[in-house]
Amino acid sequence: MQTTDAQLLVLCVLARGPLHGYAINTAVEDLTGQRLGRGSLSSALTRLQGKQLIEPLPTRGRQRPLQLTPGGRQLLEQELEFTSRITQRMFEAAVPDQAHYQERLAATDSARAYKKVMRRALSTSPGQTVLDLGCGPGGDLDSLAGEVTPSGRALGVDHDPHMVKRARTRLAGRPQARVLQADVHALPAGDSSVDRAWTDRTLQHAAAPGRVLAEVRRVLRPGGRLVMAEPDWESLLFDHPDLEASRAYTRHIVERIVRNAVIGRQLARLAAQAGFHVGEVIPVTSVLRDAHEADRILGLQRNAHRAAQAGYLTTAAAQEWLDTLAREPFLATVTLYVVIADRPA
Repeated sequence: MQTTDAQLLVLCVLARGPLHGYAINTAVEDLTGQRLGRGSLSSALTRLQGKQLIEPLPTRGRQRPLQLTPGGRQLLEQELEFTSRITQRMFEAAVPDQAHYQERLAATDSARAYKKVMRRALSTSPGQTVLDLGCGPGGDLDSLAGEVTPSGRALGVDHDPHMVKRARTRLAGRPQARVLQADVHALPAGDSSVDRAWTDRTLQHAAAPGRVLAEVRRVLRPGGRLVMAEPDWESLLFDHPDLEASRAYTRHIVERIVRNAVIGRQLARLAAQAGFHVGEVIPVTSVLRDAHEADRILGLQRNAHRAAQAGYLTTAAAQEWLDTLAREPFLATVTLYVVIADRPA
């Protein structure tokens, strides 16, 4: 027997004990952050009574409370168990290994789209020296090394020794490639020694993005080019009936998870302040229609639970938000900015 969302919400709040109509809607609001419309609530109550899933108790004054029948409680348990299984299969709870996360993110359609824009803008040539800041496990550096050919040099920098080890293993067959463990705030390269620089989603985590850009300007040759890509996490939107829960999820990402969450919109200004000429700013909006792929990028379950622990939404609202994402047609969007900046000749 199928139930609508409104009917399921009524069953959920009545599982706590008998309630009358007004109190039912108040409990629904406490659970989800919004009330059911009068017609929606009335229809849900009528249909649930018709299915013998709820029943009235004796009138108390002007109020006539309703309670779950044994059949209603059994159906609710079945529905919640089914939804929980779907949610658990759909979303991962554990934080993935960072190198593995970077590799699987690079394999998504969304990442391929903006990286294609970046690569076209970087315009590398054989014989050039290219620098990848925050190279991670080396996927982009491998491609860049192929573009500059053995006559050029591809230098990767990352602060994480695990990432550096993975990248070195990956690039073992590229004699023109070198991976160094170093801080992007103090680059291990000489002044005016690099033709092209690339940074993909690194500055959102940097302690001082302006200082990193000043370092890139130092190591770039006059006329050299820097291509950057960074997201603006305030642009993260979900199609979900609970708008407040979606906003709370995004607000938690912006305020608690990502150090420089709106760096995407700031890149052009920061680059200009560091002495670059900013040629183009290209917004690339990722449209995610597969909940599983979105979870691989956004960590929906673990971050929703973190948001609840931090008080951005209730635990019940976080779970209901996830359950709805798992069972309804999915749509989320986030905008990343590709910025092309040249060191003046």
